[in-house]
Amino acid sequence: MTTRRPEDDPGLDGRVAIVTGGGAADDGIGNGRAAALLLARAGTRVLVVDRKLALAERTVAMITADGGTAAAHEADVTDDAQCRDMVRAALDRFGRLDFLDNNVGIGSRGSVVDEEPAVWRRVMQVNVETMFLVSKHAIPAMIRTAGRGAIVTVSSISALRPRGLTAYSASKGAVIALTRAMAVDHGPQGIRVNCVAPGPVYTPMVYGPGMSDAARAQRRRASILGIEGTGWDIGHAVRFLLSDHARYITGHVLVVDGGVTLQSPARDDAAE
Repeated sequence: MTTRRPEDDPGLDGRVAIVTGGGAADDGIGNGRAAALLLARAGTRVLVVDRKLALAERTVAMITADGGTAAAHEADVTDDAQCRDMVRAALDRFGRLDFLDNNVGIGSRGSVVDEEPAVWRRVMQVNVETMFLVSKHAIPAMIRTAGRGAIVTVSSISALRPRGLTAYSASKGAVIALTRAMAVDHGPQGIRVNCVAPGPVYTPMVYGPGMSDAARAQRRRASILGIEGTGWDIGHAVRFLLSDHARYITGHVLVVDGGVTLQSPARDDAAE
C-alpha cells in the first residue's frame, strides 16, 4: 500500500471521481488507469468506467490491492442514456460527485481526401461527443452534491501541431475548444475545467496493435529530453489539475509531451 499524506494532494481525500476509459489490456498502464490509481492513492473514491467491464474490474482490483476504494461500471459513453446512468451509479455508490476525467478517445490517419466520411463521424463522436454527453450529466450532479467540481478532458498535441492525422487533430482541437467553453460556462458555479494534451506516450492502446523497437525509439527521440512518456505522466497531470493545487487554474491546456512540440515534426511515424 502506498503511504500518502492529505497535504500531498489537497482536496482529493474523501472525494469521488468518475474516470472514463479507465480500463486497459492486462496489467498495462493507460492514461485512464493511471489517473484512477493515482486518485485512489490520494483517497479519492473512483468509479472506473470502460466499455468492457472486465477491463474496468481489473483496474478496480489494482486499486483495491493498493488500499484504495473503487467500483467498476460498464458503459458506452457515446450513448446519452448510458452516460446518465453512469453518473447515477456514482451517486448511488458513493453519494456525491466531485471530479470527472474525460479520457475516451480513438485515433485515425489520413487527410480529408483520404478519410472516409463514416470514419470522420466516428472519430468526432468518440473523441468529442462523448465528452459533451458525460459532462452534460456530471456537471449538474457535481453542483447538486458537492457544490463545486473539477473536470479534465484529454486532448493531444496533434491539436496543436497537426501531422497527417486530420480527423484526429480536428477532434482533439474541438476538445480544447469544448474545455474552454465549459470553463467559461460553469466557472461561476464552481466548476473548473482543464485539458491535458499528451505527446507520444507508451500505453496499451499504442503498443497493443504492435510496435517495432525502431518505432518506439523514434517516439522517444522526438522528446527533447530523450525519454519516453507513459500513462503515469498523464495520470499525474490529471491528478494535479483535479486537486486544490490547481484551484486557480481553469480553461488551461497542459501539454505533457517531453518537449516534442518544441521541435519540427516528423510526420505520421511518431504520431501521438
